[in-house]
Amino acid sequence: MSNDAFEVQVQHFAVLKSKYQATKYEDSSPSSLLYLILRKADLGFEISKFERKWLQEHELLETRKAIEQELQRKEEEPKKLAAEFSQLKSKFKVTRPREFGISSPLYPILWKLDSENQLTDLEVKYLKEQGLTETVAVVQEMARFAALKAKYQATEYPDCSLDSPLYQILKQLDARQILSDVEANWLFNNQLMDTLEIFWQQKAGREAEFAQLKDKYKASEYAETSVSSPLYQILKNLDADMQLSESELNWLQEHQLRETLSMVLEIEQTRHFAELKVKYKATTYEDSSLSSHLYKVLKKIDLESQLGEPDINFLKKRKLTETITLALDKYAASLKSKIQSGEPLSEADIDWVKQNGRDDVITFAIENYVVSLKSKIKSGEQLSEADIDWLKQNGREDVITFAQEKEFAALKSKYDVSNYKDRAPSSPLYAILQKLNKGERLEPTDVAWLEENKLEASQPSNSYYGWQEERRYQGQRLFSGKIFTAYHKIEALFYEQQYKGTGNKWNLANASSHWRKAEQPGSALNLTENLDLDKIKENKLKSALLTTRGGAFRDINKLDDTEKCALKAIEYQPQSHHPYTLMGAICFERGQFLEGERWFNEAIKRGASPRDQDAEMKRVVKNAKNGKRREVVEYLLKKDPQRYAWAKFYRNRQDG
Repeated sequence: MSNDAFEVQVQHFAVLKSKYQATKYEDSSPSSLLYLILRKADLGFEISKFERKWLQEHELLETRKAIEQELQRKEEEPKKLAAEFSQLKSKFKVTRPREFGISSPLYPILWKLDSENQLTDLEVKYLKEQGLTETVAVVQEMARFAALKAKYQATEYPDCSLDSPLYQILKQLDARQILSDVEANWLFNNQLMDTLEIFWQQKAGREAEFAQLKDKYKASEYAETSVSSPLYQILKNLDADMQLSESELNWLQEHQLRETLSMVLEIEQTRHFAELKVKYKATTYEDSSLSSHLYKVLKKIDLESQLGEPDINFLKKRKLTETITLALDKYAASLKSKIQSGEPLSEADIDWVKQNGRDDVITFAIENYVVSLKSKIKSGEQLSEADIDWLKQNGREDVITFAQEKEFAALKSKYDVSNYKDRAPSSPLYAILQKLNKGERLEPTDVAWLEENKLEASQPSNSYYGWQEERRYQGQRLFSGKIFTAYHKIEALFYEQQYKGTGNKWNLANASSHWRKAEQPGSALNLTENLDLDKIKENKLKSALLTTRGGAFRDINKLDDTEKCALKAIEYQPQSHHPYTLMGAICFERGQFLEGERWFNEAIKRGASPRDQDAEMKRVVKNAKNGKRREVVEYLLKKDPQRYAWAKFYRNRQDG
């Protein structure tokens, strides 16, 4: 080792001994173990157990303690740095704190900003490149604060925080705003006398300005000279050609400044006249006096008032044709607004429209009414006769057609025939549904038409079982479902009325039959409940009444009562097939198939059709419960699988 290197080590050892309180150790040779221990400690290496023991043996306890403290300091220092950096990032609004570590250039920049309150252009550029816009804004605010301190002679005040009361005060001074007594006292208490002097100068200037404004706007009678008076700001606004608020006008009135108010009114009117000239293309007219007739005309236009012939002539003579056009458009727009709100046009309005050739207003009125009628139609309301007459007079039959289509669609939905192919109101179905909806009886031709026409066939699916589903799949007759029941309800009510009017009990039989077909057996039973058969001479009528009453009992599954009525009906008229058919149906519903067949055969002997038997079988199957239904179905398919093929649909069907 050269002498120079050795000498450096000797000096380094001496520095370390001083730093770690080991100067009493006499050996200064770099070859000493102490030198190694101190070098390791200074570099942050942990001291071994052997080394700690060596220090203790050589009575270097203070050195050992100093080494431990230094190691602890080196361990804690990074945490302190991180905490300080975090505080700086928060203080200076760094929006992405996790992206910048301790080794980032941002740390010294923020440290400098915190200590020196300013940055170089290069440092600001770095902040911008990092997208730290809020931090840059803080820097700019601090620069502004510094500039204001210089401008208003407050540089001796040490606090540069943006939260400092001084910053707010200086901004107010710069905006020539009035300081409060508290703010002025703050400057005085902080010995910022030069700044306070500037404020007093501003205050004196404002007071002089206030006096001039009071004189200019005839408010000198108001004694208050302080610029904190509301009058000062009111007069400033007035002088800046700003429109005064309602509260400001009220203030002038409350303080009885009549001349000022008069001037304000004149200024406002003059401004208003100028605005109206621009708005209604009348700037070529030079007279701006408030007494000008043009001002009155323009105010009328702006208020959407109708211009009289003298006003129109006045504008024509001054070649203000654009103004006339705008006036007519404005009034026409007001009429359209009136129409839109639902208010009818007066005779005078209509005369004006005709005189000025404003057919667009008439067209608008028609279209607006058409829109309201369509809205009425869409909501489900019916057009009145007056509405229909108006539509015809104005050539809007399309709306009548629209109403009919909507009504037709609603009626088809109501009566479950929405998939009927014909949607035109000219369809016979439309007239028929209208009758049903009004409770009117159908003509025989209507019923025949319903019998002949069918719904569009539905696509077959696994969910369709049974007689009703089979019919739907094949294309169900229109004379079924809700149409069928509605028709029979109307007929039932008709025959009830006939009975009340004539006393003819055949009307009771007819009404009862129709109530059953309308699926209201309760009404049929009520109608035939108090029959005194002894007073009825005609056996055929007695049998008919008992048969229809028995059928109603069957409808509500009171088969014993049904049987009593059917057997009694047979007694009164043994040759009628109807009670025999009823007995056959009862037996099948009870599971007495052979007995049922016997009764059906007796019915056929007396004129019943096999179709009547099939209809009863379908009804039995449809109304039967699961177990009994399968029993009936299997019996029918075994007897005649071709005739009773429809029963297959009920084989696996479960009760609803």
